[in-house]
Amino acid sequence: MLHETPLTIDRRPGKSEQTCVYSLTGPLILRNIFELQHELRRNPPQPLTIFDISGVPYMDSAGMGLVMNHYVHCQTKGRRMVVAGANDRILGLFRLTKVDTILPLAASPQDAEPDA
Repeated sequence: MLHETPLTIDRRPGKSEQTCVYSLTGPLILRNIFELQHELRRNPPQPLTIFDISGVPYMDSAGMGLVMNHYVHCQTKGRRMVVAGANDRILGLFRLTKVDTILPLAASPQDAEPDA
């Protein structure tokens, strides 16, 4: 079942050493956001953080809340955050909640990061 699939987190540098890419695979839901939350808290935001969610089939309100909270955290630190690779289902959630008017979105991680 979709909700029982674990969330895997791959943290890697982007094209630039000033970019951190979090590639997420699995549903981003209340049941499995705590590991990502811990990872984000123990690593200060880089000048650019990219959430590659192309491997996330589903996100609930808790997952969206985590993404928005990290976006605000980055903003308060003078950093940027971009969400990349959202599928139609997640884009629909972002549109419904008007998050798409606030959160920077990109089609892919490559589109989210300027050339180094």
